[in-house]
Amino acid sequence: MNSLFPGFERKRIRVSGANINLVHGGQGPALLLLHGYPQTHCIWHAIAPRLAQKYTVVAADLRGYGDSSKPAGLPDHSNYSKRALAMDQAELMQALGQREFHLVGHDRGGRVAHRLALDHPQRVKKLAVLDICPTRTMYARTDRAFAKAYFHWFFLTQPAPFPETLIGADPEFFIKYQMGRRHGGLQVFAAEAMAEYVRCFSDPAAIHASCEDYRAADSIDLEHDAADAQTKIGCPVLALWGKHGVIEQQFDCLADWREVAREVRGHALDCGHYLPEERPEEVARELEDFLG
Repeated sequence: MNSLFPGFERKRIRVSGANINLVHGGQGPALLLLHGYPQTHCIWHAIAPRLAQKYTVVAADLRGYGDSSKPAGLPDHSNYSKRALAMDQAELMQALGQREFHLVGHDRGGRVAHRLALDHPQRVKKLAVLDICPTRTMYARTDRAFAKAYFHWFFLTQPAPFPETLIGADPEFFIKYQMGRRHGGLQVFAAEAMAEYVRCFSDPAAIHASCEDYRAADSIDLEHDAADAQTKIGCPVLALWGKHGVIEQQFDCLADWREVAREVRGHALDCGHYLPEERPEEVARELEDFLG
């Protein structure tokens, strides 16, 4: 793993709800990078060293993923709510001495980042979200095409231990199927990064935790989002998405983000879902231009 982030330091920091694993390096304004499902902070390996030339870069594993702690889910899934995961990251940055920071989230990390920007507006200077629309919007517009493309949203929310048992029978098959079925296939992932994804996801606690992430999204997260329906993200937002993916095909990404944020810009890139690994140089340029 160290070879993926040359010059970075690895840490594990205790916050109020979990132990969070991270790598950090560089100097300049603070920048927090959050990954998605079913991955780890290693999605940023092709981008973080370049960004570290201008920023103090922190790439963290979300609670339940990578080498961060993986508590058993509570009955109401609240310890995997995006509010709880956002608090982890806010406390993490405070522990690193970073009161304010830029924030970038891909996939599930983008949903945590959205909540972090709402709950801690004084902390987030600028927000970039990669290949997602707001969770509440996507659920509200679910149709047959979306349900087929994002079947895992509805599979992973089934009560334990049903999805955990099926995935646990062959975690490597599941993760490679899930990642490889999208545009670009498995060849877009570096071998060392994929080995990390498989290693971490093969832990039964990680499988359970990731299911809890989705169970929270289908329950308590929607309650939180409904309560904040009239509150818009105050900081500037950059939305990037893949033109060969579901966001491009089934949603109006900029319009959807403008419903929940005051200032939004962005566009599609010529790739699929995994922007940081399919188009790392382009994503890095877009972030540098946006963050300034």
